Amino acid sequence: MTQKPQLSFWQIWNMCFGFLGIQFGFALQNANVSRIFQTLGAEIDDIPMLWVAAPLTGLIVQPIVGYFSDRTWTRLGRRRPYFLYGALLASLALLFMPNSPALWVAAGLLWILDASINVSMEPFRAFVGDQLPPQQRPAGYAMQSFFIGVGSVIASMLPWLLTQAGVSNTAAAGGIPDTVKYAFYAGGAILFLAVGWTVLRTREYPPEVLTSFDDAGTVDETHADLDTARARREGLLWLLVGSAGIASIFWFALDKQLFVLAGGLTAYGVILLLVSLTRSRNMFSTIAADLHAMPDTMRQLAVVQFFSWFALFAMWIYTTSAVTQVHYGSTNTASAAYNEGANWVGVLFAAYNGFAALAAVCIPLMVRALGLRISHMINVWLGAAGLLSFLVIRDPQWLLLSMVGVGFAWASILSLPYALLSDSVPAKKMGIYMGIFNFFIVIPQLIAASILGFLLKTFAGGQPIYAMVIGGASLLIAGLCVLRVKEPLSASQVI
Repeated sequence: MTQKPQLSFWQIWNMCFGFLGIQFGFALQNANVSRIFQTLGAEIDDIPMLWVAAPLTGLIVQPIVGYFSDRTWTRLGRRRPYFLYGALLASLALLFMPNSPALWVAAGLLWILDASINVSMEPFRAFVGDQLPPQQRPAGYAMQSFFIGVGSVIASMLPWLLTQAGVSNTAAAGGIPDTVKYAFYAGGAILFLAVGWTVLRTREYPPEVLTSFDDAGTVDETHADLDTARARREGLLWLLVGSAGIASIFWFALDKQLFVLAGGLTAYGVILLLVSLTRSRNMFSTIAADLHAMPDTMRQLAVVQFFSWFALFAMWIYTTSAVTQVHYGSTNTASAAYNEGANWVGVLFAAYNGFAALAAVCIPLMVRALGLRISHMINVWLGAAGLLSFLVIRDPQWLLLSMVGVGFAWASILSLPYALLSDSVPAKKMGIYMGIFNFFIVIPQLIAASILGFLLKTFAGGQPIYAMVIGGASLLIAGLCVLRVKEPLSASQVI
């Protein structure tokens, strides 16, 4: 076996540049979709349910894309076809979303947009593992975080910038302001062009070359054997738990959002039972087998990811309603105060992504000095402090300080867990394991969508500001859990 050659700074730049476009679309979605939903008539309590489309599509799409991209080789390569076609569909969804005539149309377009972004995004994670030797992977994921930060700054600020340029920031009741429409149009173009740059300016190792490198892993087989008895036991258990949950929601007239959680547990149980009964090897049995056989490092990171992404989802879906209500004193989506506050949320989101771009430059230096685990713990605790400060800060200008901590956490969440993971999985399964790893990003978001509305209504009087507190506490737990993760020997060898 031979050592995978190191890439130059500009080669890493080119392979990560497409993430600028992907995050441009993702940031427009995060900063504006709750605003679009509320404008089209959604109640605050219903917003988490409408957001379910986003994580649910990731749960379905990413492992499937990972499975197929591991087995793909075309003239464009292994991962790049998925970059290109996902970007094309996401760009079209961005063009149509701000013109949604009704709430259900906007919810459907969110589903399409998030699915398309996931088609492009999942192979980008595996792309770094494919192309870079272990000692350069932290730098590669940090470069992705840099582009995520840069793209998000511009995308999140676009409605505010357009307002400063004189574009109308209000519309008739039920109408989407021109600032949001033009921002989405620009996002569609930038997303496609940035991904196109990576597609045209990079190359990929053929499968036979990739497996000849000394970091390809010690596992030569293309699949793990499924433990059908275990899958059957677990499937039956989750089916019973989910069914009991659905029955309890009906019987006790609990919050309807809890159906998402109970239904998901039931569906998972059914899938495991079906997979345990099949004798053929197919995509579903392969994913299930690899899920059961995932490395210990991945299991430990799953807990860290769960609490990290629970916090992020709480921030994304409730910041607009929290800031407009508490800091701008308005819940009327047609009012100037509400739209001014919603634009300021875009600025805040731009700020944390800008700080994330700066943090991405610092993270490799932190890793050299402190290692991956301690660096990640510090960064997510900075994010916890940022979210908790929403409860005490009342001047919206000072919320920019809160975004410093959130930015460091965001940059770290997007890079260091992947650096820890990529050294523990074989090259032949890089795509499928990156897709399975997405389960631990998506599941906490689905749980958040199921229970956040219920928690706020039951324990916080329906006040969205307390979603920030829940998110801060979740990041504190994530920081503690990262200490359990085994750190690879190559962790300090970053450029």
